[in-house]
Amino acid sequence: MIFTSEQVSCGHPDKICDQISDAILTDCLSHDRNSRVAAECLIKDYDIIVAGEITSTHEPDFIDIVRSVLGRIGLPDTDRYRVTVLVSQQSADIAQGVDVNGAGDQGMMFGYATSETPELMPIPFAVATHALKLLREANCPLLLPDAKCQVSYDYDRHRITTFLISTQHIEEATVEEIRPVVEAVMETAAQDYGLPTDFTRLVNPTGRFVIGSSFADSGLTGRKIIADTYGGMCRHGGGAFSGKDPTKVDRSGAYAARKIARDVVAQGWADCCEVQLAYAIGVPEPVSVNIECFGSERVPLDSIYAFVRENYDLTPQGIIDALGLRDFDYNLVSAYGHFGDPSFPWEN
Repeated sequence: MIFTSEQVSCGHPDKICDQISDAILTDCLSHDRNSRVAAECLIKDYDIIVAGEITSTHEPDFIDIVRSVLGRIGLPDTDRYRVTVLVSQQSADIAQGVDVNGAGDQGMMFGYATSETPELMPIPFAVATHALKLLREANCPLLLPDAKCQVSYDYDRHRITTFLISTQHIEEATVEEIRPVVEAVMETAAQDYGLPTDFTRLVNPTGRFVIGSSFADSGLTGRKIIADTYGGMCRHGGGAFSGKDPTKVDRSGAYAARKIARDVVAQGWADCCEVQLAYAIGVPEPVSVNIECFGSERVPLDSIYAFVRENYDLTPQGIIDALGLRDFDYNLVSAYGHFGDPSFPWEN
């Protein structure tokens, strides 16, 4: 079986929007831990629209936050971006359910873990993510912030078949000039996971990638949910994470599901585990918990279910308290994925 996963860089237009949304969230929570935030962002060229609902004692400086994020990414001319703000308070109908510790919305969330890698993530996705981090750390003056990576992995032969990186570059650079840098990143990323480097290498297949980020495509918060999670290896409930405070179970429920799946695999009870949680708006307890180990379990599933019932408070407030989600810096997860980093509270 050959399975392919994709990751995108912090300069991708959708990821620019995720980072702005999570920076707004973090700013609100740092001033008012009980802030209710649902911040969305749209970017095209130099125009940025921030929209959504915020109920907080703190009023964010949206323009300052936006320009700070753009500067951190490495985009030029940050003062040229125009910011339109369309933000109101959280609906009272939603608030009345959240105020009694109920879920902020209905929905289903999935968490996944696998023993394929030390971080318990699918190997093609882990390699793709690692490669883009290495590419950014290379700090090559020929390269610009927008990039995508795609890794195809043969699970039968335990090797990468095709490694693709498309990266934005300065106008003066050619593919031949950037190829050595990009291929070195590919090789290092594969070797860091103990994989051979005899794969097909594709670097900017169109031959040119000068126009990027919001000038090549529009960007929108929540449009890279597979790159945020498990690279397509796990099912997804459809809810995005960025810009949402942890009373929204799209976020907190997904983190809790990953925590459970990770704990199951880390304890050696299964080689892979997928956990589904489902919630009803205004209701604290999940309406269902489903655990699937795909036949890899070494202990009875009934025992795993019993462990989950006894050891996890899966109400939104229980998850928030256990993982410290009102005190977390969400800027840390707004690019390069929400899982796999041992510094995150749901990863240990």
